[in-house]
Amino acid sequence: MRHPIMGKARGAGPVMAIALAGLTLVAVPSAAQMGQGGHRMQHHGADGTGHDMRVMPGLRGDNATPQESAELQVLFHHFDTLSREVELLPDGIRTVTRASDPMVAEALISHVVGMIGRVEAADDPQIYIQSPTLDIFFLRGDSITSTIETTQDEIVVIQTSTDPEVVAALQTHAAEVTRMADQGMHAVHMMMMERAQN
Repeated sequence: MRHPIMGKARGAGPVMAIALAGLTLVAVPSAAQMGQGGHRMQHHGADGTGHDMRVMPGLRGDNATPQESAELQVLFHHFDTLSREVELLPDGIRTVTRASDPMVAEALISHVVGMIGRVEAADDPQIYIQSPTLDIFFLRGDSITSTIETTQDEIVVIQTSTDPEVVAALQTHAAEVTRMADQGMHAVHMMMMERAQN
């Protein structure tokens, strides 16, 4: 199955995101999540990392459907079934993400196709955990061309742009996604800590 998609989006303040393949979830923090001075509040969970692995509240969003949050929970709970390859192209990326578990593969494909569709429609799900890497995608979404191919257990995403800054962001984000596929929620926590130190 082949899905050529061109994403066009409008900027709406500080945009942040998380993804497990290609271009995915984007979030703007709600006022309830922000502490004094505009700093994000950390919610410490059972694993001591700020993320409750039992319920994963950070996977919810102000504009996300229950199905979207459930798909993310499947992906993070079963990240050990994921494998991923990234090829850096002169004008973007080519990623191949596989799941050895059919249930996880179904969630993966639905998640990626759905989130690229959201970007195309500028329909921010406002997921609570985030990476700021995707800011530029929503500011310059009309410069991104995305093509998706799927099989029963994998999804291939090619994303290209003529904008060098967007290309750099696509490549940076692909590396972030690979970390999440390799390490699950631990990678999210580590990336948050790294950003806080910079």
